[in-house]
Amino acid sequence: METTRQAKIARLLQKELSEILRLQTAKTHGILISVSSVRVSPDLSVAKAYLSIFPSAQAQTILENLTRNARTIRYDLGQKVRFQLRKVPELAFYLDDSLDYAENIDRLLGQEAKELSAAPDASASGKEEE
Repeated sequence: METTRQAKIARLLQKELSEILRLQTAKTHGILISVSSVRVSPDLSVAKAYLSIFPSAQAQTILENLTRNARTIRYDLGQKVRFQLRKVPELAFYLDDSLDYAENIDRLLGQEAKELSAAPDASASGKEEE
C-alpha cells in the first residue's frame, strides 16, 4: 500500500525525470523516452522508474546507457528537487513494455476476428454439400 507521501514523491520524480530525459534526448533526434511511472520504496531510498522508449528496437541499449549514467541523472534530479526533498533516492530504470504488450494483444485479437469471420463461411459451405 502506497502512502500519500510516497505518491507525492513519485509524481515529483516522474515529472522531473521526464524533463531531464527530454533534455538529454533532444540532442539525439528520433529517440523518445517517456517516464510511464515511478514507484518509491517505503523508506524513500529507492525509486524505480519505468520507461517507455521509442523506437523499441533501441530500447535495451538506451536502458543500459541510462543505467550506466544513473549517478549523473540522480545528481541532475537532486539539483531540481533540492528544495522539496532532503535526500534523493537511488534510481533504478526498468523498461515498461506495456504498450508493446497491448499492441501484441490487439494484433492477436485482430487475427482471431479474421479467422472467425472466415470460419462461418467455410462451415456454411460444408453444410450445403451434405
